[in-house]
Amino acid sequence: MIETINPATGEKLEEFEYTGGSEVDEKLERAVAAQKAWRRLSFSERGTIMSAAAKVLRSRTDELAATATREMGKPIAQAIAEVEKCAWCCEYYAENAATYLADEIVETNAQKSYVGFRPLGIVLAIMPWNFPYWQVFRAAAPALMAGNAMVLKHASNVSRSALEIESVFRQAGAPEGIFTTFLLKSDAIAGLIADNRIVAATLTGSEGAGMSVASAAGHALKKVVLELGGSDPFIVLADADIDAAAKVAVRARFQNNGQSCIAAKRFIVEQSVYEDFTTKFAAAAAAQVLGDPLDQKTELGPVARDDLRDALAKQISASVSAGARIVTGGKAVERKGFFYEATILADVTPSMAVFREETFGPAAAVMQAENAEHAVELANDSNFGLGGNLWTRNIDAAQKLAATIQSGNVFINGMTASDPRLPFGGIKRSGYGRELGAFGIREFVNIQTVWIGPEKAGTAQKHGAE
Repeated sequence: MIETINPATGEKLEEFEYTGGSEVDEKLERAVAAQKAWRRLSFSERGTIMSAAAKVLRSRTDELAATATREMGKPIAQAIAEVEKCAWCCEYYAENAATYLADEIVETNAQKSYVGFRPLGIVLAIMPWNFPYWQVFRAAAPALMAGNAMVLKHASNVSRSALEIESVFRQAGAPEGIFTTFLLKSDAIAGLIADNRIVAATLTGSEGAGMSVASAAGHALKKVVLELGGSDPFIVLADADIDAAAKVAVRARFQNNGQSCIAAKRFIVEQSVYEDFTTKFAAAAAAQVLGDPLDQKTELGPVARDDLRDALAKQISASVSAGARIVTGGKAVERKGFFYEATILADVTPSMAVFREETFGPAAAVMQAENAEHAVELANDSNFGLGGNLWTRNIDAAQKLAATIQSGNVFINGMTASDPRLPFGGIKRSGYGRELGAFGIREFVNIQTVWIGPEKAGTAQKHGAE
């Protein structure tokens, strides 16, 4: 049985039975049949279902948000915003998929030649608990609009949220089998990837999960998109608006209780504004309302599991032993549940755990940079390359610096966030492939060349070995 725990109280919420082997087989067969019919529908017909899913999400926002908050602890206001963002994503792809996947004419020696974008089949989505709805919908909306079906293996601690996602599509009128949730152990993933009915996989998760899924996909010669961890830099240059930077820094680090791959984690500040920024950042972080995540006033809730809280405490302790200075916070909260204080560590160096490792919880690492070039050097001194922030009033200089930052996303004078209109993903150990935007919807399609002869007179093709 799967047992879910309320991280705000430590008490059991529900028990679920794992999806049995015969049930998995039956549901995969239904998905195959459903996808064969679904791929023949027009973009308009698929879009009608996707738009209906958006309406269902909005009609059930409060209920769905409360479910996520109870299962993984995010403040209810943020859970509501997450559900609303999922609805937007559904609407966005309902409106734009046909444009993104329209045939592209290419002039060659043919009478006509073009590139088409065809659905692949059934995509396996392996998703984490920290944004239990958004990370699924940002993968599902483009994949389904492209004509694929999707099966979901979600994190076990958000099993009710996983089942509710399937119910949203069912309520929206999606054919049975187009979106299916499996409740499975992690050791079942390799078998699913190897199954001939699964054509590709997408994972959002840890480095370890990424290596495991990539290995299984490689063995099966199947496409995979990986969105993994991050240790995003938040660079503050001497000419930045320090008040604005400090204010956004709090949200960039502590949103979702600090449990976000694209949260700002390493705050790299030029020497002349280091103390000013650190003081204002720490004051704003400490002022956050910590408490029951179902209370609308709460800004900081618990981390999702007790082992995650323990891992964060260990990273902080090791960094303090190595010379980091606690400006605020630094310990677990003495109350029911898995709460940890909003923590700011100053005087961090590249050798410390909070710099080298991904911290997944309410703790920020602040360090000094000699100048802009040194700040970028520190930012790039990481195995991760997901996102990053850059704060300065000199936009021309900022754009030149952004081109040298080794990450999939750079936000100048604003908070890093995923957006349906823009591609999202990372480099280095933060994964590969892209979600969202035109690039995201094209990840799980067959990019098909079509050449129609006979060859035009006087335009002989240059034939090579292939």
